[in-house]
Amino acid sequence: MSSDMPNTDPEGLDGVRMTWNVWPRSKLESSKCVIPLAATISLIKPHPHIPRLPYAPLRCKTCSSVLNPFSRVDFTAKIWICPFCYQRNHFPPHYNAVSETNLPGELYPHYTTVEYVNPIPDSNSNPFNQFRSKFTSPVFLFVLDTCMIEEEMEFVKSALRRAIGLLPDNALVGFVSFGTQVQVHELGFSDMSKVYVFRGSKDIPKEQVLEQLGLGSGYQKGRVQGAAGAGAGAAFPGTAITRFLLPSSDCEYTLNALLDELQSDQWPVPPGSRPARCTGVALSVAMGLLGACNPGTGARIIALVGGPCTEGPGTIVSKDLSDPVRSHKDLDKDVAPYFKKAVKFYESLAKQLVSQGHVLDLFASALDQVGVSEMKVVVERTGGLVILAESFGHSVFKDSFKRIFEVGEQSLGLCFNGTLEINCSKEIKIQGIIGPCTSLEKKGPSVADTVIGEGNTTAWKMCGLDKSTCLTVMFDLSSNDRSNTPGAVNPQLYLQFLTSYQGPDGQSVLRVTTVTRRWVDSSVSSEELVQGFDQETAAVVMARYASLKMETEETFDATRWLDRLLIRLCSKFGDYRKDDPSSFTLNPSFSLFPQFMFNLRRSQFLQVFNNSPDETAYFRMMLNRENISNAAVMIQPSLISYSFNSPPAPALLDVASIAADRILLLDSYFSVVIFHGMTIAQWRNLGYQNQPEHQAFAQLLQAPHDDAQMIVGERFPVPRLVVCDQHGSQARFLLAKLNPSATYNSAHEMTAGSDVIFTDDVSLQVFFEHLQRLAVQS
Repeated sequence: MSSDMPNTDPEGLDGVRMTWNVWPRSKLESSKCVIPLAATISLIKPHPHIPRLPYAPLRCKTCSSVLNPFSRVDFTAKIWICPFCYQRNHFPPHYNAVSETNLPGELYPHYTTVEYVNPIPDSNSNPFNQFRSKFTSPVFLFVLDTCMIEEEMEFVKSALRRAIGLLPDNALVGFVSFGTQVQVHELGFSDMSKVYVFRGSKDIPKEQVLEQLGLGSGYQKGRVQGAAGAGAGAAFPGTAITRFLLPSSDCEYTLNALLDELQSDQWPVPPGSRPARCTGVALSVAMGLLGACNPGTGARIIALVGGPCTEGPGTIVSKDLSDPVRSHKDLDKDVAPYFKKAVKFYESLAKQLVSQGHVLDLFASALDQVGVSEMKVVVERTGGLVILAESFGHSVFKDSFKRIFEVGEQSLGLCFNGTLEINCSKEIKIQGIIGPCTSLEKKGPSVADTVIGEGNTTAWKMCGLDKSTCLTVMFDLSSNDRSNTPGAVNPQLYLQFLTSYQGPDGQSVLRVTTVTRRWVDSSVSSEELVQGFDQETAAVVMARYASLKMETEETFDATRWLDRLLIRLCSKFGDYRKDDPSSFTLNPSFSLFPQFMFNLRRSQFLQVFNNSPDETAYFRMMLNRENISNAAVMIQPSLISYSFNSPPAPALLDVASIAADRILLLDSYFSVVIFHGMTIAQWRNLGYQNQPEHQAFAQLLQAPHDDAQMIVGERFPVPRLVVCDQHGSQARFLLAKLNPSATYNSAHEMTAGSDVIFTDDVSLQVFFEHLQRLAVQS
């Protein structure tokens, strides 16, 4: 499979992709482009060629952007001119040796991304102190739901034991369990288990949590510092918070003993009722406990939830089993009695967590919904991870959970306390960001009037981020007439992304990425504009934008909105004679875009029928945080065909690709499907692959499994692996994603051995014919 994939990385060194790689000069021209100006950035994606500089960045005294390869330098006068605001800045004395043959790392033309790494401070004069925090150990606070059947409890306990064994020795660990009530376990007292209990029926303010745990106003002297190396207990013998948060090496035994004793929630559940589960209060208490940490300590609440919240704030359904959990229809008709109140509660929780700089990760494993839809706001605003599975025994949960704590190649590279700042040329305005972050409400001349997502700012907070975190920044151009000729001053535009964060090792890093693109006068000629269109990025940005509008605008019709947009795009950039659909052609730069939109219209991001609100929320959260290549696969899956007479090859995502003597491998990101044609399945059931003369058949059967394992091994969350046969019940996982070119209405046109889809959906061909007809209308 890998042989068919080009190994060029479209994100390159900078991790930046844009909908348009050349920009129109005015607000009016950009509105005619139909697809908005947007950039996606993979903030801390590792790359072997990014230099690490062991000194402080040099900032412009007016706009505080960082010295970069696009700055003009006068070596004799020792002055650099900022490309963003044209301010002349003097180099400080320690840059005296700068010359054309002796450049500092950040001025090398190909180092458009550099990292400034916190050196060991030698004195208070270190200029690095402006963005370094104390070396701190990361904190992992496990919050476990105990309202589960015995079997699920055993699954989740074994996952927890494995996770605790994988944690770095200096990581601090805490443990909270909840059911009808919340129990905070004291780990610093191993001779006897000691538990603090909180009622689950009403919200408990942070101050009260700290008071009850004995961490009230007098606890300050025992605040947890970076207990690197030394045990936290040794640093603060017997004080305050170290009773609850201990280095994993010190409390592994205590925790394992605690898990052995832990039972399912013991409160009786009357027949016909759901158990009383106080998820909201448990998260609130966990947040309060972490509030006792030093500011700047990277901490994660890892919540393992096995059912819906029915008690206290955050409740999503009543305890009466005859009341169903809210559906999309209930939300549309506004008859979900608990929804708005729960979302409001989680919004306040998000605000508090962001101000503490802490993350909520959510692992929901249940056959029913647990409230991911309500909790989405906390997970997204804190940059947390989310996994949705059917059971804690399912590989989707088990393997994904393990992946969080692994180190080395497989590790997710979990980082803490991130902030992103964006500087841009003065004609450019920032509307906002779609993705896991929170606006810091930092005003400035680059803030646009219209807001999309997290806006009204030029700086954002990301309490948690990892190697795959990717944000979408939406831009606008200023509307004053002078900006019609930005090229008069400079034919180039500049964007700079400053990401500061604390690495997994506790080290502070500032990553600076500066990119440039060209202004073009699209009113004169649109040829350059066309060549600069990135259709894959545009498709993903439109999917994210449409999903956001569906959540924030009450009567928004996503399908009609996308259709109108596509018609406008084709009328503007297609080649055709007026009113003659047969003359319509699209430039290769646009030719894949209609197909992406066709698949987006049918995808789980827009079609909520058949999905619960929890599933929809989960899919959209993943869509918003992954890089473009991954998000594109979520919208338009990839299909590989395996057969005797040819090597594995990409196949059309169409029902016509099914054949009796073929195996298909579908990757739709959340699931990976191996689909055996009828003949192949029969031969396999007869055991031909075990006979020495049918070695080739055995290899054919094995190849898709090897490729599927490669995909599963690299991906987070780990996808569901489905192995099925043509006409089998699980074949629906493949059929639902294929273009229905053969339906029960057109079965007479089928080729032998292929398949038919029972649907009234239009096929891609019919969709494209409609599009051509509407695009060429005068």
